[in-house]
Amino acid sequence: MQLIRDIYASRKGSGRPVISMEFFPPKTEEGERRFFAETVPALNVLKPDYCSVTYGAGGGTRHKTIAMVDRIQREHALTTLAHLTCVGSTREQIREILDEARAAGVRNILALRGDPPPGTAFAKPEGGFEHAAELVRFIRAEEGFGVGVAGFPEGHPACREGKLADWRHLKAKIDAGADFVITQLFFDNRDFFELRDYLTALGVTVPLVPGIIAILSASQIRKFVSLCGARLPQALQRELDLRAGDDAAAAEFGVEYASRQCQELLAAGVPGLHFYTLNKAQSATRILRNLGLV
Repeated sequence: MQLIRDIYASRKGSGRPVISMEFFPPKTEEGERRFFAETVPALNVLKPDYCSVTYGAGGGTRHKTIAMVDRIQREHALTTLAHLTCVGSTREQIREILDEARAAGVRNILALRGDPPPGTAFAKPEGGFEHAAELVRFIRAEEGFGVGVAGFPEGHPACREGKLADWRHLKAKIDAGADFVITQLFFDNRDFFELRDYLTALGVTVPLVPGIIAILSASQIRKFVSLCGARLPQALQRELDLRAGDDAAAAEFGVEYASRQCQELLAAGVPGLHFYTLNKAQSATRILRNLGLV
């Protein structure tokens, strides 16, 4: 499997963006069966350049994540990025996870501080890491891995000092050895452009990749933004209010909105688009068709 930094490097200047998609480990055996029998084949038809698999709050899906990445790579020949967090793990435990990943042919890691289990606050594990930058540096020392990190166009919700302080933390992760940045979802492209301009002024040259989600329902997206700290612009909220209780209409609007958002981002020269698929194929398929990328 390729290193993801090489995928971005090879595509630079080609005029075609790198397309990536994020999945999460299904909670049930039936969900896992459907994911591998239906979702992955449907999305692989779109020929994404790579995909990623989340780790779960508190690192709860550690073994599932590695197993899922391994299976996607083996069965579909699709480069896959494994999430890894600092939560609840010592340095030695993280080294064991990296050894497990290496043995499974996993070459790309998204290094995150991570979210603690619901209802708890993040606390540095004894013998572990407090910040994602430390995890990035640790992975780089292990050698053989490409490393990505997360960025927050509106600032991380847990960073009380504000978004500029959070963006300085992001710069520290890049300085520690990150190859690329994937952002949290957002709905106002001005937030992304402000982050990009800030990093560019600091001399950052690694790819900054916007994270995109297609709205499936008004209630679903409001729950999402409450968890991740993203903002719903007033105009978008009004459109969702008009479609409250009608998930089909909200999903149709979600595809249109995300398509327009992606068109503006591509026109502004972003290196790629990262889709939060929620383990569903339809919205990403339609957006990419609207963009002429299928």
